[in-house]
Amino acid sequence: MSDPAAERRLKKKKVLLMGKSGSGKSSMRSIIFSNYVAIDTRRLGVTIDVEHSHVKFLGNLNLNLWDCGGQDAFMETYLSVQRDHVFKNAAVLIYVFDAESKEFERDLITYNSCVRALASNSPEAAVFCLVHKIDLVPESYRDTLYAQRVKAIQARSEDFNIITYQTSIWTQSLYRAWSQIVAYLIPNVGEIAQLMEWILAQIHARELILFERTTFLPVCVVSSALARRHGPANRQDRISHIVKNFRQSINKYTNDPSTSAGFATLDIKTPKFSTTCMRVSANMYVFMALDPGEATFNGAVMNLQSCMPEFEKLDVKNTGVQAGWTGKGKGVEVEGERDEDEEVEGEDDGEDPIASRVNKGKGRASAAEEDAMLAGQMGRTSLQE
Repeated sequence: MSDPAAERRLKKKKVLLMGKSGSGKSSMRSIIFSNYVAIDTRRLGVTIDVEHSHVKFLGNLNLNLWDCGGQDAFMETYLSVQRDHVFKNAAVLIYVFDAESKEFERDLITYNSCVRALASNSPEAAVFCLVHKIDLVPESYRDTLYAQRVKAIQARSEDFNIITYQTSIWTQSLYRAWSQIVAYLIPNVGEIAQLMEWILAQIHARELILFERTTFLPVCVVSSALARRHGPANRQDRISHIVKNFRQSINKYTNDPSTSAGFATLDIKTPKFSTTCMRVSANMYVFMALDPGEATFNGAVMNLQSCMPEFEKLDVKNTGVQAGWTGKGKGVEVEGERDEDEEVEGEDDGEDPIASRVNKGKGRASAAEEDAMLAGQMGRTSLQE
């Protein structure tokens, strides 16, 4: 017989967001979870003690985010009288370093103390370190400085296998880092990846991206051989940023809360490609990049709609392992088997009933056209409530 209290603990993930005062913790939290734009974060004040945020993700997962104030007095309290309370039962520690800090060695000492407290209270936790405000470093020196910072951070990380990112609230790098963190926390992300890979093979799409509804972070990405060979490497982060801004505009127009769904479908059609972003469950959106043609588009949409019950099952499921997570890239990436010159044949006998019945277009998108797709400058937008 299952233990209800244990199940609730499984569904609730404690995430510690730590770093010295002024490193940018609250700004990134507001952008990711409260739909702030970067310029609006300037009006945020200093975090006092600990600010708690509770966010529901797909898979019935409740994220309990602890934004810990970074002033020296607070850090001393976390590491002494509140040590067990703060660091116990943590699933993830996200430690933010200011890339331009003049007291980096002192920051490392505090970080090491936090890591030791985490090791004694939550030894199974994952540690992500963000070298933040990297945009303030001259571009010619960024990679060198980042490499130096990472080497120093790793030396003070005890036995934890940390994952590091260079981030800025002014670029998509912030979405890239947080999408990896969210993918790590979702318990059944491996099953989601398997379903996405199967759908990609059936409808012969160029790429599928699964977004979490609240944050619109890319959680799972499956790509064809064509998509892996062409297009910018950070396209998933750019798409996330563009669609999230689109949703914010919709919500402002309709006076809906910033965290509401905002739209059911977003369709873009051009002579060279088609895309759609469709809500497939209570907490999931799927973005599809397709070859051009009305038959291709309609067939893919119908087949994705037929898979909605499977997404709904995964959305409420809270068991399983994080299969496929490697600590690299954006969420879970699965490489499809489709080759650039592969042609879609007609329906064979015994074909899977959800298989796509579409005819491929022959056009290929140039780099400029791909950028146009990402910017949403071409095509048609469909809003459905």
